[in-house]
Amino acid sequence: MTIADEIMRPTDTVGWRAGMRTIWRVTRLSLQSPVIAAVAIIATLVAASLQLLIPILLGRAVDQTQMLVDGGTAAAQEALWQTAWLVLLVAMARGAFTVFQNYFSESVGHMVAYRLRLSYYEKIQRLSFGFHDRVHSGDLITLGMLDLEGVRMFFSTGLVRIVLLSVLIGFGGYLLLSTDLVLGLFALSFVPFVAWRSSVSQLKLRGTWLELQNRLSVLSRVMEENLAGIRVVRAFGAKRHEMEKYATASESALELAHERVGIRVRNTSAMTFSFLMAMGLVLWVGSGKVVAGEITVGTLASFLTFMTILQMPVRQLGMLVNSFARTATCGERLFALLDLDLAITDTPGAPDLEVSDGVLRFEDVGFTYPGAVTPTLNGVSFTARRGETIGLIGPPGSGKSTIAHLIPRFYEVSSGAITIDGQDIRDVTLRSLRHSVVVVQQDAFLFTTSLENNIAYGDPWAPPSQIVDASASAQLHQFIATLPAGYDTIVGERGVSLSGGQRQRMTIARTLMLRPAILVFDDSTAAVDAGTEHRIRTTIQAQARDRVTIIVAHRLNSLMHADRILFIEAGRVVEQGTHSELLALGGRYRALHDLQIRPDETEDTP
Repeated sequence: MTIADEIMRPTDTVGWRAGMRTIWRVTRLSLQSPVIAAVAIIATLVAASLQLLIPILLGRAVDQTQMLVDGGTAAAQEALWQTAWLVLLVAMARGAFTVFQNYFSESVGHMVAYRLRLSYYEKIQRLSFGFHDRVHSGDLITLGMLDLEGVRMFFSTGLVRIVLLSVLIGFGGYLLLSTDLVLGLFALSFVPFVAWRSSVSQLKLRGTWLELQNRLSVLSRVMEENLAGIRVVRAFGAKRHEMEKYATASESALELAHERVGIRVRNTSAMTFSFLMAMGLVLWVGSGKVVAGEITVGTLASFLTFMTILQMPVRQLGMLVNSFARTATCGERLFALLDLDLAITDTPGAPDLEVSDGVLRFEDVGFTYPGAVTPTLNGVSFTARRGETIGLIGPPGSGKSTIAHLIPRFYEVSSGAITIDGQDIRDVTLRSLRHSVVVVQQDAFLFTTSLENNIAYGDPWAPPSQIVDASASAQLHQFIATLPAGYDTIVGERGVSLSGGQRQRMTIARTLMLRPAILVFDDSTAAVDAGTEHRIRTTIQAQARDRVTIIVAHRLNSLMHADRILFIEAGRVVEQGTHSELLALGGRYRALHDLQIRPDETEDTP
């Protein structure tokens, strides 16, 4: 089972022992708010005890009313009024403590959710690129919302409900049986059947809930992909296809929702019927006992009231079972992610990276993606010094971008080593490494905020002059200056209000803000026109003396100026040299050159 399968487990495959460990873990989380939890439990005990007093008081009121009908005295009338006021006070007190119970138990649940939410989000930030390559973002959103919600509700629907049901069913049943054994047995006769049907129905509902959750996850995934690619959908006129795809996923969820309604209605009807049958038996037998003088009318009224009160708690036994089962499954999935060992971490006591000479060295580096059989890189070795520009070129899938992603440890090398000034990057802190090594990604992602905030994302406290300088270096300042709001202009979702070239220049400006010791361009000028790319390249060349610059590209024009060019093929460096040296070699680089550039332009190539 893969990590993704373990986290996004579609059905209940949690073992009994694992489930109990998960429940105990959630319980400990709940008890991290001890004062609030104690108030909730005490309020539950008081509310349940007060609720048990109501049938007793009502039975007494019925008997007192009967005495008045039979010609009672003023004292009897006064006693009835006292009982009535007592019932009112008990009911009000029970309502108040029930409010406390609900409020504080929900508060505990929300505190648990708060802690888990922060831990979950923090974990996602630290998980490696390899993890995110294998797990769909929609599944992670579902896990962080629906599963976390299932865990959050455990204190109020599980632990507090145990206390409530123990008092109501345990003491309520004892009071019935101790008052009249036969009538008590009849009054409790519906309990086993209702408890059984409630548990069975809740387990069925839980199974269908898990499946419904998976189907809703698919539905959200379809919508997420549609919204992310809405321009592609419109461009290809694929509205009907997308509607059919969404309708299919929606109908699948709707069918299961109808099935859940059917399960709930059938079982509720059966449980209500058994309760009414038991109440009929109590009325039949109890009326005979009243006539025989064995019990009073008030006692019979108390039994009927007790039965009415017990009906809902007994039904909640199934909800209790469901709460434990749901918490076990949701918690297992959630904790599976929280407990994942990070693929890339700081070694204990790792020092910060100290950059002096700025020498980057690949030493026989090999790399294989998790789950892959064929290595992506094999025996890659080269050295880049401060002031040098290294170009990486080769066919798609040759491993160029992988080299770029290994330098800041987005992935961990499988063999060999990468060093900066003789320091193995695995032996220094990630924070210092990624401060010194910055990659301009192919995906020009922008946040829905102002242009200024997007550019200064890596250094939010940078002075405006530094932001302007970075924008100018990325050939973006003149464009921003023409906007009515300038740098305060809000960028649309994922930067859709900007052109592809403008988005890529934004990411270049964002990177230049950090002034890293090693700057990697991962095909980051592909969407930029030739003139703008030339101006960007000229600016970067002027700043290159202070850093190592690595350029990954598919177009030769993007890296002909490099001090050294490495031709990557099948994960190996098969050719290297300057532009002219590689042309003279007459190998793969020359073949690519002849393919991309017309011979009459070769003489004019910068």
